[in-house]
Amino acid sequence: MTWTIPNILTVARLLAAPGVAVMFLYFTRPYADWFALMLFTLAALTDWVDGYLARSWNQESKMGAMLDPIADKAMVVIALMVIVGYSSMSPWLVLPATVILFREVFVSGLREFLGDTAGTLKVTKLAKWKTTAQMVAIALLFGQGVFEHYFGISILGMDDQIVAQILAGELPDEFGLGWKLTGMAWAGNVGLILLWVAAALTFITGVDYFNKARPYLKDN
Repeated sequence: MTWTIPNILTVARLLAAPGVAVMFLYFTRPYADWFALMLFTLAALTDWVDGYLARSWNQESKMGAMLDPIADKAMVVIALMVIVGYSSMSPWLVLPATVILFREVFVSGLREFLGDTAGTLKVTKLAKWKTTAQMVAIALLFGQGVFEHYFGISILGMDDQIVAQILAGELPDEFGLGWKLTGMAWAGNVGLILLWVAAALTFITGVDYFNKARPYLKDN
């Protein structure tokens, strides 16, 4: 493989995928959430940058074309695993995460079975929108974890009645509890909605790929 900048960015994104999970092994929360959010966001940005540079500089390669979707899938699958395992919203995340994971395995299996004819399952514009929705949703859900545990640390040891009075505006909010709670709710709700949207797009693109593959699945 030629080590062009686009290929280096793709490999870096592939290595960042397990790094997201490692953050929760070596750091306590909310620091693990912060580091995972920053690592995931930077890696997600390279998904657009490496493709743009490869086309602009005429540096597209077979290795890069092979690694790029693998890196995307690894990032999404590992990040979803971490979020479902650590998020307080996990009951609402299980179904869309299951749809996304099932589709990725199913389409990967189709491409492997089709072999040389796998070119019939080219990435569509809707599939690109699906990936974008997944990336944004996951970043927001990591952000929700940041706010959730940052907020939790802020009220640690405080009397519940005092916390309630601060949130009700009866006492001065010297700890910023209000904006932390608002940020947690906003990031969590928008992230959850986007993940369900991504799951719907994931299902639609999965059905589309299966329909395209059906002619090659018929017995003689």
